[in-house]
Amino acid sequence: MEKEKSFFNKLDAVLSPIGNKLGNEKHLQAIANGMLFGLPFLVIGSFFLIFANPPIDLSRYNPQTANAFMHFMANWKHFATAHYDAITLPYNLTMGIYGVICAFGIGHELSKIYKRNAAMDGMIALTTYLMVTTTVKNSKISLTYLGTNGIFVAIIIALLSVELNRLLLKLHLQIKLPDSIPPMVAVFINSLIPVTANIIVFYGANLLVVALTAHSFPVFITDLLTPATSLATNIWGFILIVTLGNLLWLIGVNGASIVFPIVFTIGVAQTGLNAALVNKGMDPTHLMNLQMFRISVLGGSGNTLGLILLMIRSKSKKLKTLGSLSFIPGLCSINEPIIFGCPIVFNPILGIPFLISPIVNLLLTYAAQNMHLISLGYIVDPSFTPFFAQAYMCSLDWRNVIFWILLIFIAMLIYWPFFKVYEKNQLKLEEN
Repeated sequence: MEKEKSFFNKLDAVLSPIGNKLGNEKHLQAIANGMLFGLPFLVIGSFFLIFANPPIDLSRYNPQTANAFMHFMANWKHFATAHYDAITLPYNLTMGIYGVICAFGIGHELSKIYKRNAAMDGMIALTTYLMVTTTVKNSKISLTYLGTNGIFVAIIIALLSVELNRLLLKLHLQIKLPDSIPPMVAVFINSLIPVTANIIVFYGANLLVVALTAHSFPVFITDLLTPATSLATNIWGFILIVTLGNLLWLIGVNGASIVFPIVFTIGVAQTGLNAALVNKGMDPTHLMNLQMFRISVLGGSGNTLGLILLMIRSKSKKLKTLGSLSFIPGLCSINEPIIFGCPIVFNPILGIPFLISPIVNLLLTYAAQNMHLISLGYIVDPSFTPFFAQAYMCSLDWRNVIFWILLIFIAMLIYWPFFKVYEKNQLKLEEN
């Protein structure tokens, strides 16, 4: 017991000063608090996404031999497919516009720290963000970079927008008004110059990027961060790409959206090769199949399902409540509520296991497949399906389900010491 306390004290002594220093930095505070604006939308949106993607592969469904449960699942799938746009509309306008919410929230929180007009600064940041990230064609607005794909741009725009507004005030670039002017009218008039300046600076910068690269700023950033696809064909390259994606998450960039096309495409291709071998009566041989990708995001990026289980039993009210709300989405590998709610973004304490856990799980899975302790994936299972269903559907082997559950407990062990340090700091904040 004394050794355990000594270990926690040493870990706390190293990590807590770093976490406290970063936590007290006003811009990082604004990012963390601003992202919490969208937490309810993330939670609700994730449920609609799950409902729109029932866990069944209709290509393997035979109505002549299926039982009542499979009939129900098939009917659900047909209903979801027929009404997909209507079902996913709440998702598209909650989680799908998380970047918009963050642009306002971060701008609002930073402005509040500076004791400015937080609502107006937040609206200016939001409007500027929309100009930089969207295109309008035939009266239709593109939603591509309004969700988690646009988080990094939202952070940049929100912080710089508020700083630009502060600079204009310091330079006395505002309209002087007599005291007799009503406050709301004064706010309206004094917002004209900041709004104009934001459009000129940020929208102008976006037009410059488009002129030089033929891409908008969000696309330019995405292309800049996308690694070579050839790396994903071996375990070390795969781990490198997954780790890169998780590193990006730690600075607020949707790393999964960047690495997903690479590792998912490789996984599907190798799973298809395994399926061809099984169809010929042969054993599958391709290790970098879709199962590897699913395990790299077991519970979401960073393998956070283990963290969620720890949070559910936490003494911290915030962490316990957030863990309980995130459990069902986490079963389906949707963990934005955890990433932005804890937050893990800009959090050096939880960031370490967030990087380590997927690496350990991938190495164990690669070894287990090599040693034939589990089956290689040869079926392309549906996305947004509870992990235990994916584990079985990818190979039709119950050993895989047991192995995936084991990986979750291993993730819990990896997160545990770091979580205890973070929980201790969180409890201090709640006591104050």
